[in-house]
Amino acid sequence: MQWRALLLGLVLLRLGLHGVLWLVFGLGPSMGFYQRFPLSFGFQRLRAPDGPESPALGPAGRPGPPGGPSGPSWLQPPVPGAAAAAAAGRRRAPRRPEPGVCGPAHWGYVLGGRGRGRDEYEKRYSGAFPPQLRAQMRDLARGMFVFGYDNYMAHAFPQDELNPIHCRGRGPDRGDPSNLNINDVLGNYSLTLVDALDTLAIMGNSSEFQKAVKLVIDTVSFDKDSTVQVFEATIRVLGSLLSAHRIITDSKQPFGDMTIKDYDNELLHMAHDLAVRLLPAFENTKTGIPYPRVNLKTGVPPDSNNETCTAGAGSLLVEFGILSRLLGDSTFEWVARRAVKALWNLRSNDTGLLGNVVNIQTGRWVGKQSGLGAGLDSFYEYLLKSYILFGEKEDLEMFNAAYRSIQNYLRRGCVSSLVPREACNEGEGDPPLYVNVNMFSGQLMNTWIDSLQAFFPGLQVLIGDVEDAICLHAFYYAIWKRYGALPERYNWQLQAPDVLFYPLRPELVESTYLLYQATKNPFYLHVGMDILQSLEKYTKVKCGYATLHHVIDKSKEDRMESFFLSETCKYLYLLFDEENPVHKSGTKYMFTTEGHIVSVDKHLRESPWKEFFSEDGGQDQEGKSVHRPKSPELKVINSSSNCNRVPDERRYSLPLKSVYMRQIDQMVGLI
Repeated sequence: MQWRALLLGLVLLRLGLHGVLWLVFGLGPSMGFYQRFPLSFGFQRLRAPDGPESPALGPAGRPGPPGGPSGPSWLQPPVPGAAAAAAAGRRRAPRRPEPGVCGPAHWGYVLGGRGRGRDEYEKRYSGAFPPQLRAQMRDLARGMFVFGYDNYMAHAFPQDELNPIHCRGRGPDRGDPSNLNINDVLGNYSLTLVDALDTLAIMGNSSEFQKAVKLVIDTVSFDKDSTVQVFEATIRVLGSLLSAHRIITDSKQPFGDMTIKDYDNELLHMAHDLAVRLLPAFENTKTGIPYPRVNLKTGVPPDSNNETCTAGAGSLLVEFGILSRLLGDSTFEWVARRAVKALWNLRSNDTGLLGNVVNIQTGRWVGKQSGLGAGLDSFYEYLLKSYILFGEKEDLEMFNAAYRSIQNYLRRGCVSSLVPREACNEGEGDPPLYVNVNMFSGQLMNTWIDSLQAFFPGLQVLIGDVEDAICLHAFYYAIWKRYGALPERYNWQLQAPDVLFYPLRPELVESTYLLYQATKNPFYLHVGMDILQSLEKYTKVKCGYATLHHVIDKSKEDRMESFFLSETCKYLYLLFDEENPVHKSGTKYMFTTEGHIVSVDKHLRESPWKEFFSEDGGQDQEGKSVHRPKSPELKVINSSSNCNRVPDERRYSLPLKSVYMRQIDQMVGLI
């Protein structure tokens, strides 16, 4: 009888155990003792994509045999018919999770979501952001700008940048012309002061704005023996001069009295002078794609490089276009537009993608990597923003086509996943991630992303793809939470940084600000507070804010780049300043890729040389002007979001479900 009682006891114990597993984890009714706990994301430690074959990838990068480990879906090439799948998008019926795949119900139970009350994500992020705290964060952002700006003026002006650790200025590296990291940006023209002009205005500091403008007019000259990168001089200096000029001459003066006594368009004349000095970059190039660098006195250097990046050559149209339309001179817009079209015509016939480095004489792609980060980022940004500003139909058409190719070939997880989500915030599958691929084949080239890619959620907000923006932004924020900064490169396969420095970049802040404007969800105020506090804790030094040399040990470099004042501080301030004229004046504004504010109005959509810009971008073959149809309204692609609504004032839902926030945090090794 003893053995029967023992056997009965074991059976009852086993049944009890399975009952507990059923109730707590939802693992199902299988009576097998070894129940599988599918907690893995499938992050096999794979060899490099171009190395020996791995278990997850078969020959030529194709998925391995059925039933074998596949790895995360970002490692998979686009599936056949991806374009059709993208078009069908969220219309597909939900698919059942395959064995070992963690669907939302599973994550809800295992990670503490459904049925267990409010988890820490909801407790931390879903509450209202008190007005007093918001005002405190706004003042902290303003104080951050003032501390950096005042120290620059005290210790560095008229040099280009501030060395905040040793409290002195920095200019071009005359001793080492090959030091492009410095010399591409610093032109001996008081860069930080020029770059910060419109931030002073946005913060309502009229007296300092007027003082700074007079200093620029009186002391800054471009007649310098400085060899600078055309792109950097355009977005940082030319763009700021144009933005400040329009603020001064705006009859409405929304930011307060920013007028300058006896102002005679000096900033516009300076912008014209600089642009003329940049024009030699567009000469003697067989493709129309400009040289990457010019000497402000002598033109293109004799030993100039014939290779340039796509973003550097193709992100000049906003500033050059504004200048042309203010002056009534088509030259600047024409050369910038010609460069964009030349690059666009070199895209792959198969994928529609562009590479990141091109030879300006032969038109051959030297760098075949296609992604959203360095070398390509602002090219896509300016296709859309040029349309918003100027209303040229071809800019919108190019952007729409580029966005489709990005969704088809770069986006892994929601569209290309083996178990795709029906939407980024619903269903099963991996979180969405935009990877770097070969422009011709769409095959994965590496397993890292760079911090510049964090701009893309903000761009998606501008086209109305808010849901996808929410999901992608959460990925970069998870990295920030782990390190208190964004490493320049992050390897998503190894869950570790590849390049460890953080130069105070603004891209994540920009996307956070734009997502808050789209959703009004206080989650993004909490994100902004995290970023502000991290910057104060890890980057503040004696005379400003310093580049992080190493995001893990928080060692620093003695450099404060000008975009910290022109972008990072500006977007943080605007995030918390709900009453700012940018939001309340009734004027529509857009920010350039350097964060310079530009009002969107009909004057920039009118050009006296329309006959030069046909629907195809020029004249017909006989040289006759071609009628250009009226530009369409902005076309919203891939937008099925219901996230851009203002939530109830008393109760807020997280923009991304807790189970997916946890999944992303797990993906970057945060939990």
